[in-house]
Amino acid sequence: MENLSLDITNLRALYSSGALTPRGLIDVVLARTAGNNEDHAWIYQLSAEQLYAYADALADKDPAQLPLYGIPFAIKDNIDLAGVPTTAACPEFAYTPEQSAAVVQRLIDAGAIPIGKTNLDQFATGLNGTRSPYGACRNTFDPEYISGGSSAGSAVSVAKGWVSFSLGTDTAGSGRVPAAFNNLVGHKPTCGWLSTTGMLPACRSLDVVSVFALTAEDAERVVAAAASADESDIYSRKVEAHGFDFGRAATFHFGVPRAEQLRFFGNAEAERLFGEAVVRLQSLGGLAVEIDLAPFLEAARLLYDGPWVAERYVALKDFFDAHADKVFPPVREIIGGAARYSAADAFAGQYRLRELKQQANKVWDVVDCLITPTAGTIYTIAEMQADPIKLNSNLGYYTNFMNLFDYAAVSVPAGFQQDGLPFGVTLVAPTHQDAPLLHLAARSQQAVATPLGATGIAQPVPAALPALLPSGQIRVAVCGAHLSGLPLNWQLTQRGARLVQTTTSSPDYKFYALPGGPPYRPGMVRVKPGEQGGAIAVEVWEMPAREFGSFVAGIPAPLGIGTITLANGESVLSFVCESYAVVDAVDITHLGNWREYLNTK
Repeated sequence: MENLSLDITNLRALYSSGALTPRGLIDVVLARTAGNNEDHAWIYQLSAEQLYAYADALADKDPAQLPLYGIPFAIKDNIDLAGVPTTAACPEFAYTPEQSAAVVQRLIDAGAIPIGKTNLDQFATGLNGTRSPYGACRNTFDPEYISGGSSAGSAVSVAKGWVSFSLGTDTAGSGRVPAAFNNLVGHKPTCGWLSTTGMLPACRSLDVVSVFALTAEDAERVVAAAASADESDIYSRKVEAHGFDFGRAATFHFGVPRAEQLRFFGNAEAERLFGEAVVRLQSLGGLAVEIDLAPFLEAARLLYDGPWVAERYVALKDFFDAHADKVFPPVREIIGGAARYSAADAFAGQYRLRELKQQANKVWDVVDCLITPTAGTIYTIAEMQADPIKLNSNLGYYTNFMNLFDYAAVSVPAGFQQDGLPFGVTLVAPTHQDAPLLHLAARSQQAVATPLGATGIAQPVPAALPALLPSGQIRVAVCGAHLSGLPLNWQLTQRGARLVQTTTSSPDYKFYALPGGPPYRPGMVRVKPGEQGGAIAVEVWEMPAREFGSFVAGIPAPLGIGTITLANGESVLSFVCESYAVVDAVDITHLGNWREYLNTK
């Protein structure tokens, strides 16, 4: 299995068929990782004995009952794994936890197998992956270039084909920039979805555990398995319904920054690829809307040029005060700068942030999501080490505002530069919109023709997943006066409903024009087995579940809500009619379309 792809869909299929066992998977991982750390991705790798113990613990488990059965993953080394040192890329700071971080334990309980702890910008401070005494983590596609940070090793471990997914953290962009630089999906979930208990904080009020994966579908599987409210985490929150799934909709609106607000720092290839990504979203049904990025950019500057940097000092105060000389120089400079901020500065910063967020949130009145470059360019390791503060700041141009505004985001591969380095774009949406973002990322990823990859390992074939995260939406099919443009359509649109699909029912229904009106109304009745029916034209609308009760309450007899079968075999709620009411009705089954009938009147 030398060429085995470790994407979760593929591994689940192999486990289900019996073609692969967890022990066999560990053999593959050990063969690939043995003595293979020239990229400085690992800080600690579990021994073969430890890994086989995890594999053997799955021996009596049913792969179908564990969503991550036998799936190998890596852990950024500021997140605890029981019995393994947590260093945060600072050996003098290291400690060995007795318990795994809450998110790690949830993944293990779901069947996943931890392979090791990965390198990072020290104390998760940086976006480039060079600030570590364990070595600068190198890019998977060109070792002269940075891997992106701070979750550097987490990204490289997935890109190299050593694990199926990895955990990073994301305060300023650390779960997205390394994904873009290594041709991966990097998902920064809604703040609080994944517990940070057992994670060393950078800025505790902003920190997020992030996920690196080969596909957006894999990222969704991991988030669905890992997300859970945690009473021990004061910033934890429950997963809420996402509502309209713009990621799977036929049409949606997306925001694009004004041309003068886009920065590529002299990288014409990145500019070209971003333009292609915008066109790609349009080809998927997206309608582009120009938006003003100014409040986003001002908020981004607050993260390092405002009082939030003091939160990094709070997280390390005792160690930093006693051992500042052990801290990597650029990290020491950033954390040490916290001393210039007062409590008054912190309040003033909060007030300004609220003003900026209020301005930025206006975009959600006109768009479902935003697209930006993940990073405007990429640098060599030598360039980054020569000018670490300025160039790192450039990398955060499009990322630093995200957690300050409490948004969800996913970085998705968007092609390759002429020099072979990957480029990524970020899709952004409000809180709890993770599933639509990942669904749109999956469609975008499928539309990008990517080469085999740096490792020669087979590339995954993405496949749409069933719903793993709650939508909070109800779908209902309409066939008469509620159709688009007809008299009762307002009863849908005023409840926030959106048209999802125009199709027909299965050919099992009689269609009648009921007496009375206006408004004129049809009746749809399922035929008995063996009787001749027809396919009826319907529109499928999706509305918030909280609005559905009032909608149904307004439906007059003899109509009601039941379940019909669509042409594709899917069952959906729909208007149906009681059979007694069609005695005096006109049979229009032969028309099969309410608009056609109205044209005859």
